[in-house]
Amino acid sequence: MDRLELLKNLSFGSQVAEDEIASLGSYFVKTDQWNRILKGDIDIVRGEKGAGKSALYLLLNQNHAELRTRGVLTLNGENPRGATVFKDLVADPPAAENEFVVLWKLYILTLICHRLRSEQIAPAKLAKIFGQLEEAGLMESELNLASLLRSAQKFARRLLTIESYESGIQVDPATLLPTGLTGKITLSEPTASARELGAQSVDGMFQAVENVLVSEGLSIWVLLDRLDVAFAESHELEANALRALIKVYGDLRALDHIDLKVFIREDIWKRITDSGLREASHITKFTVLDWNSASLLNLVLRRLLNNDSLVNAFNINADEILADTSKQEALFARFYPEKVEQGPKTPTTFNWMVGRRADSTGKTAPRELIQLLNSVKDEEIRRLEKGGHPPAPDQLFDRSVFKLALPIVSDTRLRTYLYAEYPKHKPFLEQLEGQRTEQTPESLAEIWSVTRPEAIQEAIKLVELGFFEARGTKHEPTFWVPFLYRDALRLVQGKAE
Repeated sequence: MDRLELLKNLSFGSQVAEDEIASLGSYFVKTDQWNRILKGDIDIVRGEKGAGKSALYLLLNQNHAELRTRGVLTLNGENPRGATVFKDLVADPPAAENEFVVLWKLYILTLICHRLRSEQIAPAKLAKIFGQLEEAGLMESELNLASLLRSAQKFARRLLTIESYESGIQVDPATLLPTGLTGKITLSEPTASARELGAQSVDGMFQAVENVLVSEGLSIWVLLDRLDVAFAESHELEANALRALIKVYGDLRALDHIDLKVFIREDIWKRITDSGLREASHITKFTVLDWNSASLLNLVLRRLLNNDSLVNAFNINADEILADTSKQEALFARFYPEKVEQGPKTPTTFNWMVGRRADSTGKTAPRELIQLLNSVKDEEIRRLEKGGHPPAPDQLFDRSVFKLALPIVSDTRLRTYLYAEYPKHKPFLEQLEGQRTEQTPESLAEIWSVTRPEAIQEAIKLVELGFFEARGTKHEPTFWVPFLYRDALRLVQGKAE
């Protein structure tokens, strides 16, 4: 095959997992981390932006048939793609964290009951709960997540209004039932008399569902991902929502057959726990996604070898390559130049790529690396289309195209992460454009027109976001920008005077 034609047929996939649902399985390696998630040993999956949380979430969905054979039903608490279910909460958010707790419980309970009813699982045993949820306007004939969330929010407010009365739950003296609610659903445990007449608490309803699942030999996993997208417009709302979700997770831990599986970004996790979240200390079933050089190389080779045209053109045994780390290194060296930059101390091409896409913590997310791979390919195609000669012998990419591919990845990271999610820092970042890559408190104070203490305070916040790496000493610090962000801001190598 002609080299240009081969490159045009080459794809490393999308850096966004939601855009490549169908092909994720062919890229994926079943690590011990994945096996623990699939076994049910992990409930909370944490990772940096682009670390692969959504990929795991989508793959868990794809394994629903296997899980069903083990008696596990999986439910999506959020749309895997498109508009987020929780977007409407931004315009009319819950007034306080406790309202969010009730909202989450009602939403999750009704979601579970919808699934059990649709599969006709123990309909007689659950008829009472189904009826109460229907009377409360929570359970409709067809499941619509956004509609369910709106109904759950309205009902949560009604429950809290009644609960706020000085006497607790208001009871009709004639019927001994809670007043103001049509579904006989309460927050606190109802009195014995009210219970005899059909009233149940939300927690009591969860326990009743748990009892049915035990008798039927089933478990239910409720999967929650894309929470960073759901509440991106307000960090305060995001904190209330996720802190409440963790509290609900803690409340439901006593139920062995109902599990929440939460996929959450590491920076968001730190933000909601740093201000104090006692429940977080009790979470033991969690994992933090981390990528080292070997796992990133394996990821690159899996995506490279997912191209049949390449495998056939070079007569490659993909299974043999993927089973041997040394063969993966050799194949990468076959298709890529030894080095991008010349010199005895310069890194190899793969290490150069990983290093150029790392943030100030030294971590490189698969998302940025995948985008860089595609950008390098695009630059090589443009070079050949302009009349450039193919590198020899089997090398697919000329070393001249690698630096040309950096700006688009850098700009994407800056705009879709820092600017989009931390807009209050955007003016400070924009003022660094064209400046030196290493700054002092004094130089930052001058650039930002603030005092030295104010400059240090802002710089420390940018350290926490992975933009700056703190260097120097406690009394004489400097702040260094990693390669990831340099091209987007056109930064100049060196220390500010």
